[in-house]
Amino acid sequence: MVKEKPNSTRIYDKDGFRRRAACICVRAENEAEVLLVTSSRRPELWIVPGGGVEPEEEPPVTAVREVLEEAGVVGDLGRCLGVFENNDHMHRTEVFVMNVTQELDEWEDSRSIGRKRQWFTIDDALSQLALHKPTQQHYLMQLQLSKTLENANTPGRVVNATHPPILTNAASATASPTTA
Repeated sequence: MVKEKPNSTRIYDKDGFRRRAACICVRAENEAEVLLVTSSRRPELWIVPGGGVEPEEEPPVTAVREVLEEAGVVGDLGRCLGVFENNDHMHRTEVFVMNVTQELDEWEDSRSIGRKRQWFTIDDALSQLALHKPTQQHYLMQLQLSKTLENANTPGRVVNATHPPILTNAASATASPTTA
């Protein structure tokens, strides 16, 4: 079943990209596991929870709202990993890290479309995302890099997730973001 939102208005930036926000949900400080949810279009596949920015809403608010709707979790919003650009679908997604403090037994999407959630190791999550949402793999790569880079929270970072740079040395490489 595909999730439809009646009266939903899509918000676009000055360049014509749809504005989105998402959260990489973690449950421990070491960030070794992340929470994925089943896709509304293909429920056998897993995705990072996130969605469109609503009118008069800032991306951090969108990210928190979307993980509550899609994953049924609440927590503390942490650092921003950057803005990930997808040229194929013409959207830019601002991605945050959320430290999950509570998992609800039932939530909006579990009731309405049967959505499920599951914790994965980073490696397993990367494998799952490769099957359906390969651009979302770059969110997790940036999560890993941001743990070791001093400048991981630089405002205005845009990472092209459609054609990302090849990272050869995680200790010294940056995601080669462009400035929005």
